[in-house]
Amino acid sequence: MPEITVVNVERVADDNGKPGRPVHIERPQDWAACPDCGVVSTVVRQRRTTRPRDLPHGEEPIAVRWHKRQFACTERLCARKAFTESTAEIPPRARVTGRLCRAAARQVAAGRPVAAVGREHTMGRPLVHRHFAAHADADAVLAEPEPPEVPGIDETRRGRPKWITDEMSGKWVRTERFETNFVALSGTGALLGQAAGRTGRAVADWLSSRGPAWKEQVRIVVIDPAARYRTAIRQALPHAVLVVDHFHLVALANRALTAVRQRVTRQERGRRGRATDPEWANRRRPLRGREHLPERTFARMWNDPIDHEPAGQILTAWIAKEELRRLPACARERAPRSVISQRLFRFLCWCADSGVPELVTLAQTIDAWWPETLAFITTGVTNARTEGTNRLINDAARVAFGFRNRLFDLEGEGPGRGLTGESS
Repeated sequence: MPEITVVNVERVADDNGKPGRPVHIERPQDWAACPDCGVVSTVVRQRRTTRPRDLPHGEEPIAVRWHKRQFACTERLCARKAFTESTAEIPPRARVTGRLCRAAARQVAAGRPVAAVGREHTMGRPLVHRHFAAHADADAVLAEPEPPEVPGIDETRRGRPKWITDEMSGKWVRTERFETNFVALSGTGALLGQAAGRTGRAVADWLSSRGPAWKEQVRIVVIDPAARYRTAIRQALPHAVLVVDHFHLVALANRALTAVRQRVTRQERGRRGRATDPEWANRRRPLRGREHLPERTFARMWNDPIDHEPAGQILTAWIAKEELRRLPACARERAPRSVISQRLFRFLCWCADSGVPELVTLAQTIDAWWPETLAFITTGVTNARTEGTNRLINDAARVAFGFRNRLFDLEGEGPGRGLTGESS
């Protein structure tokens, strides 16, 4: 450690018999400059011993003992009569060394939870988070990312919504817990930015703030089937091709199948499904793709709805789901346009002729999003990178769990100043 000399190292045992090593340190200079007037003083008033926590070293724990000296200021015009020597790594009133704080910040940056790092180094969570925020600000890339040709847009939620009192009006307002993420699907796949909320205005404002040159580079925009995003993108990027992610189309079919099963159970049994009901016990099997079902499992899945539900609505919904899955598969198969039109016609006719209200709604949704679905089939661009970025954002939120405020004031805080014990 700069400006520090090790005087002695002992090897002792604590009350439980565990070995430890007290390390006695001091400054080699017998003088110090007054922090107010800068006059050098060699008059020692008294000596003190502090115990700042430092990085662990070796197998046995170490305990730092800093023998500090308090000097008397010899300048008569100086208001400060005495001062205690300090170093850059151990500033005045510090209980933690600067290198321990930096090491804790690097561990949090590597993905470890703040609370776990604090417990390991006996540091309070606010102190660990404050130095992690300083570490992140120092490494933050302030340059604007290159405009991508294919951005992806999706939303994430940070906790549950809360109601707070507005300081200006005194009324109760609901805090925004959703964030819209913009990810570059072409190139490095980096996170371009975030906008508070999941409204169309938030998307339009963020895109408009990029500038005309940035927007002209965009050719394709990949989104989930959200009408608010589609309207905002058509206003901000009228020249871009909209693509809807195929994963969410299949998810719509699975939700429709689940809704049919739940409605049929309530109509036939007058209650919700139970573990003794065959349709409830095997509720996850119809959600799997046909190619992932063994023949025996498929035969059981096919026969059980026929035996227990004579109307066959659950089986009809399953067939509609499989017909819908064949549409996005055209992108992988590189099917011609005639095959795509034939599969779309079969799916829409099956849903319309079934008479099942959930399937009619599903067909209407697919028909309303057909231009974006066809764009996916022809381009093959997915929103997978955006979903992966959402997972990283959620992991970071879980690591930071326990902090109520998202902004921290870092001004005037030294390496070891502030809260060092229990979190406040």
